[in-house]
Amino acid sequence: MLDYSHNAWLVAASLAVALMAGFTGLYLTHGASRLDSQRRKLVVALAAVILGGGIWSMHFVAMLGLQLPILFYYDALITLISALVAILMVGLALLLLHFRPRTPQTMIGSGVIVGLGIVVMHYIGMAGMQLCRPVYNVLDVALATLASVILSVAAIWVAYGNRTQRNILLGTVCFGLAVFTMHFVATGLTDFVASDAAGGAGPALDNQVLAMGVTVSVFLICGAFLLTGISFIEPKEKLAPERTPEPATLRAGVPFEREGQTYFAEPASVAAIRAEGHYTVLYMGVEKLFCPWSITEAENRLKPDGFLRAHRSYLVNPKHVSSFERHKDNGTCYFDGVDALTKVPVSRSRLTDIREALGL
Repeated sequence: MLDYSHNAWLVAASLAVALMAGFTGLYLTHGASRLDSQRRKLVVALAAVILGGGIWSMHFVAMLGLQLPILFYYDALITLISALVAILMVGLALLLLHFRPRTPQTMIGSGVIVGLGIVVMHYIGMAGMQLCRPVYNVLDVALATLASVILSVAAIWVAYGNRTQRNILLGTVCFGLAVFTMHFVATGLTDFVASDAAGGAGPALDNQVLAMGVTVSVFLICGAFLLTGISFIEPKEKLAPERTPEPATLRAGVPFEREGQTYFAEPASVAAIRAEGHYTVLYMGVEKLFCPWSITEAENRLKPDGFLRAHRSYLVNPKHVSSFERHKDNGTCYFDGVDALTKVPVSRSRLTDIREALGL
């Protein structure tokens, strides 16, 4: 067995990398569930690369600080596989969180996937060591996995249980500790022995080459952290002047026609809007009224008032929804006091947004 130690500065740097990646990935997805499907997929993909890349970068920053009495290097292919596995597993967890109903079971399952992703990445990365072989047993792996899964579930539960800035910061701490703790618990339970086997699956990476690759990865994570952090700390007052002014017709209300004249309704009094060709129909109490807006224009203009697209043909005002029924892949919003409309279908792609707006 070989004696080993760690460079304290690189240990601290590895924790900083895990925290920066955790914050960037968790805050980048803030509000993603309100985006349309294509943009949501893009945000999830970017967050997966940052979080998964952060797990990989933290591991190899710490491994660069591992001081052994012999020279060793890494297999480049196995090292690359370890990074891709981390990104894919984190991506799977984020897809569940942003494309499925965010139930306690979903959040726990996603946390477990992230925790397992950290573990799998670690041991694949360790398997890439050449001229030095890590030695551990099933109990060692089980203890490291338990630590990783518990902290990862806590990170997801806190960050996604309530999407406030405070919760995102607490989730960041849990995520960073999950990656950091798992690595050093696993490393502390691992012994290292010299090995003559040097035949790897890919080109050899010595510590100097690996350090350059890790430095680039950490640089990108730091840049993403700074860009994301600016929007996190910027006062809301500074954002106000840059907002697009509301259209004048919106200030006047929602137009509708009655007996040849055009009137304007307060948005809060409208329960739902249905597409009718190139125009729409408003539902207000006992009335069903013609509106000259298209469904797309109505959606864009009434978004600040909380209206959401429930279906390709319907907008709903969540304040008027009296009950909600979940079906297998979709749902139904019900209304009381709206005589001309008792229910509105909720399509599968809009289900998460509607549930969040209703506090479900």
